Formats: sequence, structure tokens, C-alpha cells
Amino acid sequence: MKIGDVVVRKSYGGDIAFKIIDIVPGDNDVYLLKGINLRIEADSLIGDLELVADDVVYEIDKVFNKKVNASIKRILMNRNGGGYRGDRATAIDFKGKIKEMQSKQEKYKDFKDKDMIFGRPGKILHVDGDAEYLEVCLKTYKQLSLDAVGRVILEKNQPSEIVRLVKEVKPDIVVITGHDGMVKGITDYIDLDNYRNSRYFVEAVMALRTYNSNYDDLVIFAGACQSCYEAILDAGANFASAPNRVLIHCLDPVLVSEKIAYTNIETVVAIEDVIQNTITGLSGIGGLQTRGKYREGFPKSQYI
Repeated sequence: MKIGDVVVRKSYGGDIAFKIIDIVPGDNDVYLLKGINLRIEADSLIGDLELVADDVVYEIDKVFNKKVNASIKRILMNRNGGGYRGDRATAIDFKGKIKEMQSKQEKYKDFKDKDMIFGRPGKILHVDGDAEYLEVCLKTYKQLSLDAVGRVILEKNQPSEIVRLVKEVKPDIVVITGHDGMVKGITDYIDLDNYRNSRYFVEAVMALRTYNSNYDDLVIFAGACQSCYEAILDAGANFASAPNRVLIHCLDPVLVSEKIAYTNIETVVAIEDVIQNTITGLSGIGGLQTRGKYREGFPKSQYI
């Protein structure tokens, strides 16, 4: 087996497809693995690995792509149906105020309220330990008309780099992610020593909260597959993974960010709405009430 091969682990029943990303030589070579579509890292001896045929890899990708496309389609349909607010009731209320203004002031008699409203979603900084996953995420941000800046930073370096990046980019929403995973057979699910990278996510969040303690001013998502959810939230994240220590999809952080970025700043986003936006769902993503980051403007410039 070589770097780039797609494999499964026989001792886990072949439940997850991995790509071999490195081989550490020794008396028994250790194969370093990362999930295909799932934000998990692992290692294994060659005796526990089994190659996955190309047609099986294609079917795995097909299933995940179908879920992603369905999520993006649903998000765009909901957004267009309720304005760009993520909150239909508030949008209707705002338009009602405009109509009232029209009836009172003659100078507004000719404007069309829908055409005069513009908006700006929240800006996103996405820090990822995996360059391939970040590329997929940035492509999806673009599909969702989101202003996102991406940086590849290894998980262990994220705590020391994150505040500098936030000062540079000045985002409304920060995503801190990459890969993670639990040590096999653990019984203490709170001990950070039992996770590959949860400690780094926790330290990065703590550094950000020292810099900016306001949960509505700076919105933070942190975590990856099987991450220590409770510790990340306690450190100061608005949203984290994974409540049930499950594997999360590589695009879940993107879909969480989209919901916050396109919900009006007057609205506190219902946590269940954020979770419904994701692919993994309740077992993989959770968090706290958070105010949206979408700001409406009026009137729209006639020159753009």
C-alpha cells in the first residue's frame, strides 16, 4: 500500500473510508490516515488495512455529494423565499414599515421596496488543518454567496496563529477545524488527552475569547470528527462538534456559518435551525443561542 490509496480498517468493520497520507517507517510501519469526506484522522498497521476498489470510492463520493447538493439547494430555496434574512416574519415586518412610510410621504410614492433593500452577510474566516478540505469548503462558500477567507494552519499551530489571523481578516464568524478523533476504547470522554486534536481547538477558542469575549460580536465554530464538544463550548465557542462523538461531514462548519451569516442581526438564531442546516445533524453539531450577522441596508445604490 502507498500514500494516496483509499483503505478501510478491518478491526472497525470497514465503517470509514480513509486515504493514506503518510507512512512512518519502523519495525512495523505506521500508516497515517485521513477520512474521505469526514473530518477524522487515524493511524494503523498494514495488517488492519484493506484497499477499497475505485468503484466503491465512487459510490461513497456519490452518496456524500447527493447530501451536499440537497443541503445547498434547500438553503438557497429558503433564502430566496424569505428574502436574505433567514427570518420571514421579520422581513415582512420590515416591508410593512416601508409601505407605511410610502403612504405618509409623497416622495416615496414611486419606489419599489423589494428592489430598494440590499444586505450584507457576515464575513467568515475559515482556519483548516486540511488543505484539500479547505478548498472544498471555499468552493461551497462561493456557491452560497458568502464572503469567506481561508487559511491552512495545522491544528497544533492554530492556538498561536488564530488571534493574528482574526486581527488581519476582521471576520464576524471564525471556523476552527481540521481533523480529530478519539483514542480507541476510551471511557473518559472529557479528558482531552484522549483526543487527537481537541486540545488545540480548545486552546484556539480560549485565545479568541481572551481577545474578544462577546459571543455575538465574534461567532466561533470549532471542532472536527469526534471532538470533545463540552470542552470546546466551555472554552467559549458558540458551536462545536461532536455531542455524540460521531464523525462530521467536511462541510458541516460551512453550513453552520451560512445560517449565522444570512440571519438578520436583529434575530437570535434557533439552535435547531442551525443543526438542521448541517449534514450530520444533532449527533454531530450543537451550540448556544447566537445572534445573526446579516445586515440589511436601504436604499440600494442606483449605481451598482
